[in-house]
Amino acid sequence: MEPNLSMQTAASLLAVSAVGGLVMAGIRFSGRPHPPTWLAMLHGFLSAAAVTLLLYAQFTVGLPTLALSATVLFVVAALGGIVMNLNYHWKLLPLPKWLVVVHALIAVTGFVLLLAAIWAMHAPATGQ
Repeated sequence: MEPNLSMQTAASLLAVSAVGGLVMAGIRFSGRPHPPTWLAMLHGFLSAAAVTLLLYAQFTVGLPTLALSATVLFVVAALGGIVMNLNYHWKLLPLPKWLVVVHALIAVTGFVLLLAAIWAMHAPATGQ
């Protein structure tokens, strides 16, 4: 397994998941208490697949530091997603807007770090 291919695949899964996240945030901030269950589950499953792929790559072939940092942030964001799902969504309680924002900021920061790690692997090496 090549680390770069794992990172690119994870980034693709996370990009699709992010679209769902933006839709869900729009639903919440439009006044509805929570998004449709199917959308929340799809978002979670895609994100979990990406994080699992990154963790597998880390433990088998290793990841660059930026990608490993991104993975840690995705795990933290996942914990926030789990809290929103189990403590609010499934109990039919409105999702806390502050938690939606914090979850998104952590995930976006992780995504930017992952993209930076992918870009760094493609950047030409500068010799000294």
